[in-house]
Amino acid sequence: MCSGNRLSERRVFVRGRVKGKLVQEYDKRVRFEQLILPHLEAAYNLARWLTHNDQDAQDMVQDAYLRAFRFFPSFHGGDSRAWLLTIVRNTCYTWLHRQHTDEVFDEEIHDIEAENLNPEALEMHLLDQQKLKEAIEELPTEFREVIVLRELEELSYKEISSIAHVPVGTVMSRLARARKRLQNYLTARSKEEE
Repeated sequence: MCSGNRLSERRVFVRGRVKGKLVQEYDKRVRFEQLILPHLEAAYNLARWLTHNDQDAQDMVQDAYLRAFRFFPSFHGGDSRAWLLTIVRNTCYTWLHRQHTDEVFDEEIHDIEAENLNPEALEMHLLDQQKLKEAIEELPTEFREVIVLRELEELSYKEISSIAHVPVGTVMSRLARARKRLQNYLTARSKEEE
């Protein structure tokens, strides 16, 4: 009879532990969905600019989200967007080093409200948008990365520094050089068209 009680107590303990573990997993999933999932678009945007390919960007974001979920217990608060974008960046760089690809980037990044523009203005805007996209594509990865994070994702220098694992001064320097290269590229391109 004694052994029967021990067995039943043991089962309760095991069930309690399993139940507690399920509750912890549920809590982890809910917190992850609240803190990390809202940044899916930013994650995709960064991955798209770094990989130059829609499908590869989707794969990188999926892989980054899996890594983020796996390591979510190590996230101790702070800026969840910067934490996730760091994971996306590292995932993309790892993949890029393995691939060594230069695929063509073909997605429209910024949509405009077509009903507010006449056809001529719309055509001019699309041409300008295409020129800017081509100019950004021509940037080295390190410059393209900081431009996307600063200008498209509107992150602070400090956040970019954290994501890219470089000092704030390096972020500022890269941004300045990237902007200068964009300016030179766009100026040369407009002179060619004249």
